[in-house]
Amino acid sequence: MDRRIRMNLVWIALFTLGTVTTTFASDVAPYDRFDLVVIDPGHGGADYGARGASGIREKDVVLQVARRIGASLIAAKIDVVFTRKDDRFVALSERSAIANRAHGDLYLSIHANSAKSGRARGPETYFLSVDASDEAAMRVAMMENDIFGQEGAVLDSADIVAGILGDLIISDHMRSSSEIAGAIQRNLARLNGDSRGVKQAPFVVLMGVNMPAALIEIGFLTNPNEARRLRTQQYQDAIANAVARAVRSYRDARHARLKQEDSR
Repeated sequence: MDRRIRMNLVWIALFTLGTVTTTFASDVAPYDRFDLVVIDPGHGGADYGARGASGIREKDVVLQVARRIGASLIAAKIDVVFTRKDDRFVALSERSAIANRAHGDLYLSIHANSAKSGRARGPETYFLSVDASDEAAMRVAMMENDIFGQEGAVLDSADIVAGILGDLIISDHMRSSSEIAGAIQRNLARLNGDSRGVKQAPFVVLMGVNMPAALIEIGFLTNPNEARRLRTQQYQDAIANAVARAVRSYRDARHARLKQEDSR
């Protein structure tokens, strides 16, 4: 495994261990209700994230889309908490802490993609796993995790990763995270026929949250056509409505399962 990847995984492991062991007992959301979604607009402040055609910046477009997702969920009588509401830097550890303090029922981290080729296009949705789906998924995770390495010292060994992560990521949240990621991706794929699928990768921003979680890459800023669409209110609204529909379906399915279990 590449040394940089190994070092990043150590950071992920230690970050998760510290966060989960200190917050799990008091900050896990009750499982018998669904009424709060935490929305995390990626990057912010001096962290611009990806940059693309015509100067578009990830931190700006994902904040705009996140606000629209929030408005759609509020209209559906689902409460929303944002990890940031304006152009400010929020450390990855603080993002998960905000979610856990809010006792969220679902965590959605909103991002925009980039690639060396201007032809890459389409949304993709991730849920957490220590093993990435493929090399491309690992590259995306390392790109999004890069800011985490700037928040603290660098470690030299990854030998402890498997032992620390093995039990932590195997939880009831994994199935729910996969379920919501699939629902979101199916809805996004209907917007213009482009879909890069549901993938798994070790995103730091997902590791510390004590609830089902997904990371959404809404499109490629390095694709000129996609960048133009992502600037428009119409397309941002379409993305927001697609995500909100998936969340509503997930909520309704969860409530139906709980009702069925209660009737037994």
